[in-house]
Amino acid sequence: MKIVTVVGARPQFVKAAVVSRAIKDHNENNDSKIKEIIIHTGQHYDKNMSDVFFEEMLIPKPGYFLGINGLSHGAMTGQMIEKIEEVLIEESPDYVMVYGDTNSTLAGALAAAKLNIPVAHVESGLRSFNRRMPEEINRVMTDHVSSILFCPTEQAIINLRNEGIVDNKIHKVINSGDVMLDAVLYYKQHMKKPNLDLSENFILSTLHRAENTDNIDRLQSIFDALSTISEDRQIVIPIHPRTRSVIDTHKITVKGGNIKLTHPVSYFEMIYLLDKCSMVMTDSGGLQKEACFFKKPCITLREETEWVELVDNGFNYIAGTDSERIVNGYKRMKDKAIVCEGLYGDGNAGEKIVDNLIK
Repeated sequence: MKIVTVVGARPQFVKAAVVSRAIKDHNENNDSKIKEIIIHTGQHYDKNMSDVFFEEMLIPKPGYFLGINGLSHGAMTGQMIEKIEEVLIEESPDYVMVYGDTNSTLAGALAAAKLNIPVAHVESGLRSFNRRMPEEINRVMTDHVSSILFCPTEQAIINLRNEGIVDNKIHKVINSGDVMLDAVLYYKQHMKKPNLDLSENFILSTLHRAENTDNIDRLQSIFDALSTISEDRQIVIPIHPRTRSVIDTHKITVKGGNIKLTHPVSYFEMIYLLDKCSMVMTDSGGLQKEACFFKKPCITLREETEWVELVDNGFNYIAGTDSERIVNGYKRMKDKAIVCEGLYGDGNAGEKIVDNLIK
């Protein structure tokens, strides 16, 4: 069996590492072999946000690097489809595997579907129900052209069913559990302290969503709230390059010396920060979930989340971008006890994905 894996953004490298390791384990223990070829679109590319993941996590080196980034959504996706199609024609794989909800995800899925190559989508069925988000468009369209849909939760399966995607001759819908849980359980032993002075009970925060970084008023409102909260606890923000650029260009005010803006960190350093922090405040979908894995309360700096089970169980508070709501959310969640076993599987999603591909 030959699989072409398409990745391009930081969270996808982590997810792909889990399945690549499961493929390696299968090949070492079975006569039947799986050949995996990785296409890196280049959607997110700098040393700390790309190369270091392949080096630290022992992900197979990409067979193809497309170098497509820094373009509008349409131009980026279009160029990716064109280049991925060329690779698929040359490689003629049995499956194309895509992850999550980025432009790379959609481009890989569309290129494969047009060539009648079955698409396997890892992290299927997630919905924020906000069609203004590019990620929502990407995940919905990818699911509808996929042949095998690996869902991280039962809610994801329900979401697919509501759109008419059920287990039948066209689609295979599988609750695999969440590959990110596999990653945390496996890589926690390798966590690494970043070169930062960390206070006790510090808060870990990230900001990168375009809906926040492209709206100066929203971004300033978030930082106003963080400045108020930092009077109580240190806030550590590994700053996304795009967010840093907006802060510098538009002179966003970051008040108080207890907010530490730092460079992007490696995955092993991020695991350390998650393990040692007291709370997470983020607009990232993946980090909301990882906060749960590490039993940390989370405040989401968006108006909705695709991880609704976290909100339903009281582990996640949707604060949006209003300063007062964010501060109130902090007061509400700062001492919250979190127990989220069972929500995202049992930590063997990678093995289930490989087993089902073979079947």
